[in-house]
Amino acid sequence: MKFLPGLSAVLSLALVAASPAPDALKTPPPDQQLLALVKEVQTQQITIAENQAKIDAKLAAIAEYLRLAQIYSSRGGK
Repeated sequence: MKFLPGLSAVLSLALVAASPAPDALKTPPPDQQLLALVKEVQTQQITIAENQAKIDAKLAAIAEYLRLAQIYSSRGGK
């Protein structure tokens, strides 16, 4: 008779240990996580490309201003 409570305690502990953790239930499957990360990287790449285009446009404007400044300074004399 003393064997039955001990057996039930061991089985209860085994059942608790085998059940999934609460955090495991909340996390999406790895495929969904991977897709979310891929989408995030794609949006970041689009943003980087747009920013690079803006930088290139500003560099072209600065180069034009420098070219004009050199032309005007060479006409100034001396």
